[in-house]
Amino acid sequence: MDLFEQQWQTYRSVIENDWMEHRGVTATCASELQAWVAQHPERHGSARLLDLGCGDMAQMAPVFRALPLGAFVGVDLTEQVLPMAQAALGDVPFATEFHHSDVQRFVEAEGEPFDLVHASFVLHHLSDGDKAGFLSSLRKRIRPGGAFLWIDVFCEPGESRPEYLDRYVARIRGSWDAIAADAREAVVTHITTYDFPADRSAIIDVAAEMGWDWTWVWQGSHRAEAAALLTPISPGSSTSS
Repeated sequence: MDLFEQQWQTYRSVIENDWMEHRGVTATCASELQAWVAQHPERHGSARLLDLGCGDMAQMAPVFRALPLGAFVGVDLTEQVLPMAQAALGDVPFATEFHHSDVQRFVEAEGEPFDLVHASFVLHHLSDGDKAGFLSSLRKRIRPGGAFLWIDVFCEPGESRPEYLDRYVARIRGSWDAIAADAREAVVTHITTYDFPADRSAIIDVAAEMGWDWTWVWQGSHRAEAAALLTPISPGSSTSS
């Protein structure tokens, strides 16, 4: 079995066992996106949605299909998942595009603005400085009145990365028992090498500096997974958390 298949089987097990609470966060995303649509009837049939780190879209495809979009753009660094995502989305009455790209480079490039942006469990791979740069670049690609749904893992306020990793690794080794031990250790190696979750308090201030208002819309039960709704700050408005 090649490396992609091994990793993808582990990823599917994480979702199927709800170890990162994908069910709860998907329900929240559906509710938030539907609420935005209800508040913007003038954009029905024209809204552009960007899904960063779209993966195979097994959870989110039904949510996106139900929205009155004008266009959908999916982006992922793993090229093999893009045909899966396209198949999951299926035949829809709006334009679709799928791009094999680094999400930060995609956002930094010039292009049409978006009304809605969704990113799930992808931005924690960026350094703190790159997260700030990403938020600055994305702010330029969002239309007035648009929204960015950021789903990710976050450190507790003041918690160091080693402290966060220690408790997350303990969680994996202690409860992810439906996958083989070597698969668990592969996940541990990945997160200790590539995961740089933002401090959930400090990132609100960083986002504000980059022109975003921040609202938590969902909190997982493990003090790690969470979802936030970011909206562009208008002149004279204040931020919230």
